[in-house]
Amino acid sequence: MSTPKRHHLAARMGHWSARHRKKAIFGWLAFVIVAFALGTFVLKQEMIVDETSGPGESGRADTILYEEFKQPAGESVLVQNSELRATHPEFQAAVQDVITRVGAVDAVAKVESPFDAENTGQISDDKHSVLVELEIAGESDKAIDKIEPVVDRVKEVQSAHPGFYIGGVGTSTGKDVEEAFFEDLAKAGLLSVPLTLIILIVAFGALVAAGIPLLLGLTAVLAAMGLITIWSQFLPMAEGVGALVLLIGLAVGVDYTMFYLKREREERAAGRSEEAALEAAAATSGRSVLISGLTVLVAMSGMFLTGNATFASFAVATMTVVAVAMLGSLTVLPALLSKLGDNVDRGRVPFVHRLRRDDGEGRIWGAIINRVLRRPVLSVILAGGFLVALAIPAFQLKPANPTIDTFPQNLLTTYNRLKEAFPGTEIGANVVVKAPNVEAPAVQEAIGQLKWRAIDSGVMNEPIDVDVNPAKTVANISIPIEGNGTDSTSNQALTALRDEIIPPTLGTLDAEVGVTGFTAQSRDYSDQLKANAPLVFGFVLLFAFVLMLLSFRSIVIAAKSVILNLLSVAAAYGILVLVFQHGWGKQILGFEFTGGIDPFLPILLFVILFGLSMDYHVFILSRIREGYDNGMSTEGAITHGIKTTAGVVTSAAVVMVGVFAIFGTLQAMLFKQFGVGLASAILIDATIVRAILLPASMKLLGDWNWYLPKWLEWLPHFEHGEKLEPVEVPAVTSPGA
Repeated sequence: MSTPKRHHLAARMGHWSARHRKKAIFGWLAFVIVAFALGTFVLKQEMIVDETSGPGESGRADTILYEEFKQPAGESVLVQNSELRATHPEFQAAVQDVITRVGAVDAVAKVESPFDAENTGQISDDKHSVLVELEIAGESDKAIDKIEPVVDRVKEVQSAHPGFYIGGVGTSTGKDVEEAFFEDLAKAGLLSVPLTLIILIVAFGALVAAGIPLLLGLTAVLAAMGLITIWSQFLPMAEGVGALVLLIGLAVGVDYTMFYLKREREERAAGRSEEAALEAAAATSGRSVLISGLTVLVAMSGMFLTGNATFASFAVATMTVVAVAMLGSLTVLPALLSKLGDNVDRGRVPFVHRLRRDDGEGRIWGAIINRVLRRPVLSVILAGGFLVALAIPAFQLKPANPTIDTFPQNLLTTYNRLKEAFPGTEIGANVVVKAPNVEAPAVQEAIGQLKWRAIDSGVMNEPIDVDVNPAKTVANISIPIEGNGTDSTSNQALTALRDEIIPPTLGTLDAEVGVTGFTAQSRDYSDQLKANAPLVFGFVLLFAFVLMLLSFRSIVIAAKSVILNLLSVAAAYGILVLVFQHGWGKQILGFEFTGGIDPFLPILLFVILFGLSMDYHVFILSRIREGYDNGMSTEGAITHGIKTTAGVVTSAAVVMVGVFAIFGTLQAMLFKQFGVGLASAILIDATIVRAILLPASMKLLGDWNWYLPKWLEWLPHFEHGEKLEPVEVPAVTSPGA
C-alpha cells in the first residue's frame, strides 16, 4: 500500500484545505449563505413561459396566441341528473342557480347559459347533462389564483341541490393538478432527507460520520438553488427544477463524501496517521471525485443539444449542483475531516457500528466476487444475458405524452363525467390564423371552408368555435377531434388538418397559419426530441469515452466503461416498458395508464443515469488501477479494488435507490416513471454491472485491460501512487483463496 503523490489538482486542494481549515470551512459557509440569500431574498427566479417555449408549428402558433390573443381562462360547470332532463323545471332551476351564484363572483367575467340559442352544444344528446361555461376575468396565466371563490360557489350550489351532480372542470382542475404536483414534490423532499440519514447511519455506524455526507449534500443544494436563481435571469427555469436539484445534489453530495470518508477511515485502520490518511484520501478518492464530477457535468451538458428550453434549464440546474457538490467535496470536506480527526466516529450507534469494517472489504461482496472471479465466463454469460433480456423490451418503447387521463383519478371526477356525457369534445385542435384583417371576406370564406372540410373528415366534431382578438388580426378556430389526444385517431385528425384541409383553404391566404392544441404540441415535442436524441447520446458517449481514456490511459477501459453503462441504461428502459406499457406491477404502484413512456424521460434518464453510474465506475476503476500501479497483478488489483469499494458503492447506491423509489410512490405518472427508471437502473448498475460484469470481464481480459495503442502514447500520464514506507494493511490473496 502506498500513499499517492500529491501533485494533481484534487490532492493539492485537499492539502490546502487541511492546512487552512478555518478558511475552508468558513469560506464554504459564507459561500452557501450568500448564494442562498441572494437567490431567496434578492432575486426572483424567472420561470419558462410554456406558451412561448414550444417547438415546431404548435410552438409558433402558441406564441401568436400568447402575444396577440390574450385568451381568458375558462371553467365549465357540469350539471347532471340521471332521471330529469334539461327541459324539466327543477333541472332548469338548478342551472339558473349556478348561473346566478357563480356569476356574482368578481373573478367571473362572463357566464354562458346552455339554454341560449347559440349555446345548444352545451346540452348533451340525452338531455341529462348541461354545461355552464364561464370566462375568468384577467390574464389566463393568473386565473388559478382567482378560481377558489368559483369552486366554493359551485360547492354551495351542489349542497343546495343534492339530487344533482354539480361540479367544475377546467381552471379548477388545473389548480388541483398543480397542487397535487407540488404536494408530491414536498412529500419526496420530506421523505428523502430522513431516509438518507438512516441509510448513512447504517453505513457508517456513527452519527457524526453519517451527518457529514448529508450536510454536504444539503448545503450544496442550498447554494446551487441560489446560483440557479441568478442563472435564471438569463435562462428561465422549468417547473420542477428544484426537485431535480435536490435529487442530484443529495446523490452526488452523498456519493463524493462517502468515497472520501471511507478511504480516510480505511487508511486510518491500516495504521496511517490522521494527516497521512487524509493525504491519501485526497490524492485517491479526491481524484476519483474530480473525474466523476467532470463526467457527470459532461453527461448533463448533453441536454443543451435537445434544443428544448426545459432540458436546457435542467442542464444548467444539474450542472450547477454537481459542480458545487464537487467543489465542496474537494475543499470543505478535507477541512472538516482534518478538524474532526478520529472524532468523526463519535456518536456510535450500538450494534450498527459493529457491522462496519474500516478496511472496506465486505464479507458478502467478498464472497460473491471470489466466485465471480473463479468462473468469469459463466458470470459474464449469466449477468450479461440477464441484462440483455431486460433490455430487449426497450425496443418496444413507445413515447406518449401524458394526457389528462394519466392524472390522479380522484381529481378527474367531473372531467370523466363530462367526457362520458359529451364524447369527442374534450380534446381539441386550435387553428391559429394571423392576418392584417381576419374579418375580411376572403378570410371568412376560407374559415367557412375549413369548418365543413373538418366535419366532413370524420375525425373532427362540432361545435367549432371561432374567436377573434380585439385588433382583428388573429383568429383562433377551436375544433374538437376524436381520440384521446395522443392515439392514432387524434394524430390522424392532426395530419388531416395540416396536410389536407388547411393547404386548400387557409393556405391560399396571405396569412400565417398554424395548428396547436394538445395533439399538435405532443407531436411537435416528440419530433424535436427524436431528431435531437442521437446528438445527445453521441455527445455524451464520445466525451465520456475521452474522459475515461485520459483518466486511465486505456482504450479498453474507456470502451468497456461506455458499453457497461449503456447496458445498464438499456435494462432500465426495458423495465420501464415492462412496467408502464405492459402493466407489470401496476396494482402495486397504483396506476392504470399503459399508453407509453413520457417522451421527456428517455433522454433525461440517459444523461442522469450515465452520469451517476460513472461515479461508481470511476471510483472502482481508480482503486483497481492504483493497486496495479503499485505492483499488484491485474487479478490481485481487481480483487482488492472491488472488495474494498463494494461497501461504499453499495451504501451510496442504497441511498440513491431509496430516494428515487420515493418518486415511484407519488401520484403523477411522470414521477412514477422517473422514480422507477432511476431506482431500477442504479440498483442494476451497483450490483450486476459493478460486482459481476466488471470484475468478470476484467479477469477475462487480463493485462489487455490496460492496452493503449502506440499512436495514443502521447496522452498525459497521471500517477496513481508511489512507494512510501510500508504500513500494515490487509493482505490481498488470489480470488480463489
